[in-house]
Amino acid sequence: MKVLVYVEGPSDKAAMTALLSPLIEEKKVAGVSIDFFDAPEGDKKVSVLTKVPKRAANIILNDPDSVVVALPDLYPKNRAFPHETFDEMERGILENFEHALRSKASKVDNRLQDRFRVFCFKHDLEALVLASDIALRDRLGLKTLPCTWRIPVEDQDHDRPPKRVVEELFQLHGKRYQGTVDAPLILGRTAYGDVADRCQQCFKPFVDFLSGLHSSYV
Repeated sequence: MKVLVYVEGPSDKAAMTALLSPLIEEKKVAGVSIDFFDAPEGDKKVSVLTKVPKRAANIILNDPDSVVVALPDLYPKNRAFPHETFDEMERGILENFEHALRSKASKVDNRLQDRFRVFCFKHDLEALVLASDIALRDRLGLKTLPCTWRIPVEDQDHDRPPKRVVEELFQLHGKRYQGTVDAPLILGRTAYGDVADRCQQCFKPFVDFLSGLHSSYV
């Protein structure tokens, strides 16, 4: 079975591959391949919300061994269609998928719909970076790292999303945060189970979904 996970960009792809490498290897042995892909061209969040559902319909209809996952940021809100919460965003993405599916298939059943899943980073990937506080502290070269963000980390909001908090921390300590470099380094030194436990609202369901996959899922 093949699992294709679409994220917004290179930093998300690299960070997820680093963080979830033990789980990816475990599933590979069990006959399940998990790969991360950048969103199609254009506004990256809009692409995941609108273009990925269409791509997913094509993939699922043409490859019976495939499962497609959309994994966008919740931030910023109201891109592509009105939404502020994960439930609102998920509903809109699934509607786009179902519309694409029905335009291509004369008959649509629940088995096809079950092979497209939606999760999100709340409010962005850097929630996981904040959840990796020890590795973050080490990356900043500090002995201690006072917590200046909300706990749980997914309780940050659209006005001050996790990425802004991380950027401010790096700037405060004379560094510049580079998502494609720093996020994979930090998350690669953290156990994905610990991150999931600290991000139970939106990231843990994604990890639980991957953990529960088996070669006969589809």
